[in-house]
Amino acid sequence: MKKEVQESMIIRNLQTAKELEEVRRLEAIIWSMEDSVPVNQSVAVVKNGGFILGAFYKNVLIGFQYSFPGYDGNKVYLVSHSLGIHPDYRKFGIGEKLKIAQKETALEMGYDRITWTYDPLETVNGNLNIHKLGAIAKEYIPNVYGEMADNLNAGIPTDRFLVEWHLNEQNKVNVKHVYVKEANIPYALYTNEIDNFPFPEKTDLSLHDPHIFVPVPAQFQEIKRADLQLAKKWREKTGEVFSHYLSQGWVVSDLVKDNRHIGQYLYLLENGGQGNGN
Repeated sequence: MKKEVQESMIIRNLQTAKELEEVRRLEAIIWSMEDSVPVNQSVAVVKNGGFILGAFYKNVLIGFQYSFPGYDGNKVYLVSHSLGIHPDYRKFGIGEKLKIAQKETALEMGYDRITWTYDPLETVNGNLNIHKLGAIAKEYIPNVYGEMADNLNAGIPTDRFLVEWHLNEQNKVNVKHVYVKEANIPYALYTNEIDNFPFPEKTDLSLHDPHIFVPVPAQFQEIKRADLQLAKKWREKTGEVFSHYLSQGWVVSDLVKDNRHIGQYLYLLENGGQGNGN
């Protein structure tokens, strides 16, 4: 079915109120009606420099991507507000296809930078954003959305990476897909295993190496369901590490599986802003 969906799926730029109402209904399925964007707002976005892409399979909307313009006081850029996939069609690679379509649409409209936030502990998102797309993160924002009651965020502070995707630049990271074999890259967070889950223990905030690793659990939502206190511990310890190093100029440039520890992924941080951004 995955191949059939990928080959038959159509992505198009949505414009009409009827199409945008479909997006809101899909948002309600994915999150909740309270968290969905009102149609009058999404109509205003598509008429004023933003766009909403829809992924259709057999004329049914199964995914969407929502972007609006931002301004940093110097230059206009694109804010990637949300991306959602119907629960029946996840793990089909639809999110990646929507992001590529977003990049193409943004370039056509004259944008050269896209920003968004995501939870660093959600490794599926990290794999797409950092590893596959080649975006980077320079900023860690604690509890950016406050307390949220949805299934993904309930009970945990909403800490996020602020991601930058520079559309006209080639990936400058020369160590990707190679460094995982190198034993000399230090860990900024030491972990152990308790009850089949990785457990964060001691942090090291004294590193000055060109590259450092920060481990994160492979299945954070599983940990949340089984042991909320352990999930909070992961948020606390990784937040401590990311806040420190990113504030000191390190850049998050990749995410890969940890070959030495089962159930973990590794973020690669590069010293001195050597990622693919400015």
